[in-house]
This record gives sequence, structure tokens and C-alpha cells, in this order.
Amino acid sequence: MSENTKFVLAEEDMPNAWYNINPDMPVNPAETAWNAVLHPGTQEPVTPEFLSVLFPMQLIGEAVSMDRWVEIPEPVKDVYRLWRPSPLFRARRLEKALDTPAHIYYKYEGVSPVGSHKPNTAVPQAFYASEEGTAGFTTETGAGQWGSALSMACNFFGLECHVYMVKVSYQQKPYRRVIMQNYGASITASPSDTTQYGQKVLAEDPDSPGSLGMAISEAVEAAVASEGKLKYALGSVLGPVLMHQTVVGLEALKQFEIAGEYPDVVVGCTGGGSNFAGFVFPFLHQNFTNGANTRVVAAEPMSCPSLTKGEYTFDFGDTAGMAPIVKMHTLGHTFVPPGIHAGGLRYHGMAPHVCALYDNGNIEAVALHQLGTFAAARQFAQAEGIIPAPETAHAVKATIDEALKCKEEGVSRIIAFNLSGHGHFDLGAYDDYIQGALHDYAYPEEAVAEAMTHLPEVTL
Repeated sequence: MSENTKFVLAEEDMPNAWYNINPDMPVNPAETAWNAVLHPGTQEPVTPEFLSVLFPMQLIGEAVSMDRWVEIPEPVKDVYRLWRPSPLFRARRLEKALDTPAHIYYKYEGVSPVGSHKPNTAVPQAFYASEEGTAGFTTETGAGQWGSALSMACNFFGLECHVYMVKVSYQQKPYRRVIMQNYGASITASPSDTTQYGQKVLAEDPDSPGSLGMAISEAVEAAVASEGKLKYALGSVLGPVLMHQTVVGLEALKQFEIAGEYPDVVVGCTGGGSNFAGFVFPFLHQNFTNGANTRVVAAEPMSCPSLTKGEYTFDFGDTAGMAPIVKMHTLGHTFVPPGIHAGGLRYHGMAPHVCALYDNGNIEAVALHQLGTFAAARQFAQAEGIIPAPETAHAVKATIDEALKCKEEGVSRIIAFNLSGHGHFDLGAYDDYIQGALHDYAYPEEAVAEAMTHLPEVTL
């Protein structure tokens, strides 16, 4: 076991291929239809031609690929080298503060130029679009991390970037908007009057705070209306997006070899599933193929508890019912979340891969209250110096809870989590917490039940 605090790989140690979990999924699609993608109008399986209106063909090919390893294109690696490989830290000071026998590690994705894990998929998506001659992308963003990442990636590859930002985050996080504008992107608060769907929402509720589902609807509508000029980019949920993020977990595996330890528990926060999957899927690969037995824990907000309270069923990927229908744990596509500060976790559903693994018992999930997550984030910051993003604070809280269990039980476990982004642009949320302006909120069961009445009626 190494006595180091920081474990850093050389650039040449960066993975040459992403890990594609498709061939290792322990769930039979013929029996569960976990990977079905249905047309929002006909409810028939979508065709590549339908998807090509929205996505680059390379991305569509990755979605159905059964190759376990997918080579990372050299132009993508060239951009990755700006910040990758990212460091793995042993949280020795946090261990001491908790007085726990646990060994705590975190993979720090906040070293990217925009401060989160999101460029790991923004860069390949922008590269694919540029290779196909696409003019640019429309997209949505919650906290602004995905919008910032795609804006940067589009700038690198000479593409337009049009971002629909959830209105409550647009108001709470103006500096995220400025970051995107510095990369040349156009930013619109969602719901807006620039799309038919946005106009409909505002007519019904002029003060709507917006949601990721609404912003997705506006971005999809804008992409379709461009008649081929623009594609649509999604920063989470899709299989290829999760695959692009596995560069995180693959690096971590190499770093644990240097550390001379291997995690008993791995933790990630979950909104749509991208940072979670990127960190834990390579460890699940070891579970599935090499006899490892690492526990995998997803940490989600109590106010948007799609895994722990949502129903596992077919639902639209957006609020308007324009995006494909997929099988996932959902709070209902009509879900309008409370204005919690973990804006990146305000999604009604979850990545189908993550949902299938949760339903199959391969991963666990915990739902956490807002006040406890901010308390854990401050405790982490005071010990380790890094202020986590509010989204990441959920992984911090779940990790601390696991470490305290070790203390209670008198056992030493190795716990690792993905510190998916820093909170430098979320200080308003921390100020609200310090001033006592934040409150816990549990999404009510009756609201979930009501939303289930609006699900599409799918028969396969």
C-alpha cells in the first residue's frame, strides 16, 4: 500500500479505448426490453434514419455496438490531453476528521477546463459532428456544466452551439452562462418563447422554473426545425455518453494499481447517470468478468429520486413527448422538480443501462436530503480543500456515511467516489446553506403516482 496522497498517471497512460458495457450487461434484453428505443409517435423501434435527424451517425453506431472496447479517435485524445489523465486522491485528512478506519479515495474530474467530467463526452460528440459536416448542435443544460463543456468542444471543432438552460439555473448561476458565451455559444433560458413547446409552457405557467425535460424538448424541437443544419447533443442518459465517460474509471483502475489497494465500495452521484457510469462501469466489468465483488452505490437527491421512488417503465425522454421512449426508472415526464441547487440532478428519468443494473441488483441506490449533502460537502472542503459541486456533494455524503459505518462496525473498507466537478460557480448555493435559506424536500409519493397516469401506453 502506497503512502502517497496523490496518484497521477502520465499522458501516455491515458486509455486508448473506452469500455462499452453492452456485451457484459447481465440483463437479457429479449426478456426485459431494457434497451428498447421507441419512436415517440408510433411506439415502434426507432430506425437509424430517425435517430440521424438528431445524432451523428457515429454516435448511433456506438449505441448498438457490441464491441467491448471502442477506440478513442486521436483528435479526441488530443483534446483530452489538456487535462487527462485526472488525479486520484487518497482523502487522508477526511479520514482523520471522521476518525474512521476506512480508506477513502476520490477521482477528481474538476481539473478539466470547465471544472467537471462533462467534456469527456462533449469532445467526441463535437468531433463526430464536425467529421459529418454538421454546422453545430442544440442542447440543454441544467447546472450549466454540460452546456459549458459542449460550448468548449464546439469551439475547438468550429461548430455552432445553441444551449437551452433550465430557467432556475439560468437565474441562479449567471457565471455558467458567461463561460458558455466566452466559448461563442448562444444561451436561452428554458422555457422560452423561441420554440412552440416553450410558448405552450409559458402560456400555461408564465413563472415556470423549467426542468431538464423541458429544455430537452426545446433543444430537440430546434434541432429538427433546422432541417439538418444542426444536430442535438445529450450530455447524459445515452449509452455512448456513458461509454465516453468510462475513461474516468479506466484511469482509476490503473491508479489503484499504483496505490496498491482496490475499492470495496465505489460511489457516484446520479442525475442522468453519466458521471456515475463513467466511474463505476469499469469496476462492474471487473465484477462481471474477473471475480471482483465491489459494491456500487448511486447517490441521488431526495427531491428527484428517480431510482428509489420512480417506476421502472417506459417513458418519454423529454417533457413534450418529442424524444424517443425508453425503459427507465421515471418520476414521469411531466415531472417539474423543485428549485434545488443540484441542478444537474433535476431529471425525471435515468440512463437505461443504470436502471437495468439497478433493477437486476447489480447496483444500490440511496436518496439523500439537501441539507445533509451540503453539510457533508463543507466537511469535505474543510478537510481536503476542494469545494464540491452540489451534485457531487451527494456522492460525498454517501461516501462519508459508508466511512462512518466502517467506524461503527470497527472494520476497514476501501471506499472510492467520483468527485465529478468543483463548486466554484455554485457558491450562491453554499451561501444559501450558510445563511439557513435552504430546506429539505422529499418528492411526494402522490406526485409520482399522478405523473404515472400520463405515461405512454407501450405494448411490446
